[in-house]
Amino acid sequence: MAAILPSSPARLRMHWSERAAHLALLAVAAFLLIGLVFPLGAILSQAVQGGEGHAGWANFTSYLASPALLNSLWNSVWVSVMVTLVVIPLAFAFAYALTRSCMPAKGLLRSITLLPLLAPSLLSAISLIYWFGNQGVAKAFWLGLGFPGIYGPSGIVLAECFATFPHALMILVTALSLADARLYEAADAMGTSTVRRFFTITLPGAKYGLISAALVVFTLVITDFGIPKVVGGNFNVLATDVFKLVIGQQDFQRGAVVALLLLAPAAITFAVDHFVQRKQTAMLTARAVAYMPRASRGFDAAMTGYCIFICALMLAMFGMAVFASFVTLWPYNLTPSLTHYIAGIVDAELGDSVINSLKLAAGTAVFGTVVVFVGAYLLEKTRGMDWARPLVRLMAMLPMAVPGLVLGLGYIFFFNAPGNPLNGLYQTMAILIVCTVVHFYTTGHLTMVTALKAIDAEFEAVSASLKVPFHVTLRRVTLPICLPVLLDVSRYFFINAMTTISAVVFLYSPDTKLASVAILNLDEAGEIGAAAAMAVLIAAASTVVTLLYLLAGRWMERRTQAWRQR
Repeated sequence: MAAILPSSPARLRMHWSERAAHLALLAVAAFLLIGLVFPLGAILSQAVQGGEGHAGWANFTSYLASPALLNSLWNSVWVSVMVTLVVIPLAFAFAYALTRSCMPAKGLLRSITLLPLLAPSLLSAISLIYWFGNQGVAKAFWLGLGFPGIYGPSGIVLAECFATFPHALMILVTALSLADARLYEAADAMGTSTVRRFFTITLPGAKYGLISAALVVFTLVITDFGIPKVVGGNFNVLATDVFKLVIGQQDFQRGAVVALLLLAPAAITFAVDHFVQRKQTAMLTARAVAYMPRASRGFDAAMTGYCIFICALMLAMFGMAVFASFVTLWPYNLTPSLTHYIAGIVDAELGDSVINSLKLAAGTAVFGTVVVFVGAYLLEKTRGMDWARPLVRLMAMLPMAVPGLVLGLGYIFFFNAPGNPLNGLYQTMAILIVCTVVHFYTTGHLTMVTALKAIDAEFEAVSASLKVPFHVTLRRVTLPICLPVLLDVSRYFFINAMTTISAVVFLYSPDTKLASVAILNLDEAGEIGAAAAMAVLIAAASTVVTLLYLLAGRWMERRTQAWRQR
C-alpha cells in the first residue's frame, strides 16, 4: 500500500484589491525615491566628484579654505539665530494673548497675522525697500536708529521676522491651547503669584512648542533664498551662494558642496525636533478641564494693545507693497495708476507667468493631495509588505529637512543627466509639480496620518470579517470622513505652490516661468514697482482661492458631514 503523504498547508488566496494596495504602496515608494532620494544622492555624488570624474573630497577642502564662503556660512547662522531670538518672544506673547486673555476681535487679529502666508517672502523685502530704502518714506528714521541702511543683515532680519512670524504663532497657539485648568486652580488655591504661576505652569507646559517653533523659524530663515537676494546687498549667505555658483558661475560641483552644507543645519534641527517630540508627554488627560481665561480689564487691555501694534506693523508692511504697486512713479508721482501692472504683465509679457503659477498650484493641489492621501491611507489602513512600510514612512518625513534650494539643485543633477530615461521631464511643468509636491509632502502627510489615526480601526476589521474589499470601505466610510482634511491639504499645497521660489528657481524654462520667479527678475532689472505688482497679484490670487476653499468647505460640511452635528 502506498504511503499517504501529508498534504501541504492550504494558502489563503490574496484578494485582487490587496494586490492593488501593495502595488499602489510600491508606486508611492517609487515616487518618493525618484522625487527625493535619487536627487539628494545626485548632489552627494556631484559634491565628491573629483576633477577627472574620480571620487574625492577636494571640493570640500577647497571650500573650507575659502574665507568668503566660510563667511557666508557664519552669516547664515548669525541671521537665523537673530531672527529666532526676535520672533519667538513676539509670537509667544501674541499666542498668549489669544489663548489666555479675553480681548475682543481675536478672530480678526489672528487672521491679519496670516497675511504673510498668502504672498511670497519677497513681498516683505520689497516693502522694506519702499519704507527704508534709498528713496524710502522712513529712511531717516531707520538711519536714526543707527543702521547704515536697509540693504544688509538688518534688512534680512526685519523681513524674515515678518515672513516667519505666522509659522511660529501657529505652533505656539497650539501649545498654549493644551492647558489643564486644574493646575491653575490649584495654584490659585495656594496663593501662587501670577509671575510664579507663569514660570512654573505655563512656560514648562509650552516648552516643547517653544523648541519646535524656534527650530522651524531657524530652518526657514537659513534656507530662505528670496529675501537675502532682494535686500541682502553685499551680505552673502549660503542660499545666495548656491544661486551664484550654479546660475552665475556654472560651478556645479562647488554649488553641490554648499548645498550639502545648507542641508546640514536643516537636518540637525529636524533631528532635534524629532527627539523633542518623543520626549513630549500628553498635557490633556481624560480628567483634564479645559482652561478658560478670566476677564481682567488691565491685562486684557494690555494684550489688546500689543496685538493691535503687531497687526499694525504687518498691515503697514503688506499695505506698503499694495500701495507702491499702484503708484505711478515712486517717489515723485504718487498718483494711483495701473502703470506697474501694465509694465509687468503686458509690456514685459509676464501674464503667462501668472497663468503658469496657477497651473502649477492647481496641479500640485490635485496631484499632491491624491498622492499624500493614498500614501497615508495605505500605511495606516492596510496590511502586508511590512518590509516596505518603514522605508516609506522615513521617506515621507525627509522632505521637511530638505531645503527647497537643495531639492531643486538635486533635480538638475538627476533629471538633467543624459543617461536618465526621465530626462524628458526636465524644464517641464510636470517636473515643477513633482518638485513642489515633494517639497511640501511632509506637512500634508502628517495631517492625513493624524486624521486617519482618529478613525477607529474597527471599520476595517468589520469590513474584513464581512469579506468587504478595502476599496469599498475606503469609498463609503474613510473618504467621506476625511473630506474636510483633504480640502485643507489641497489648500495648503495650492497656497505654497503659488508662493514658492527656492524649490523651482533652477527648474523653470522660458515656457514655464513662474510669477514668483518673475519677481526676482524684475527686481534685478530695477523694476521694483512691477515686482511689487506681481507680488500683490500672487497674494490676491491666494486670497481668492482661500475664500473659494472656505466656501467649498462649508458646502461640503452641509452635504457630507451631517453626521458630525448633534
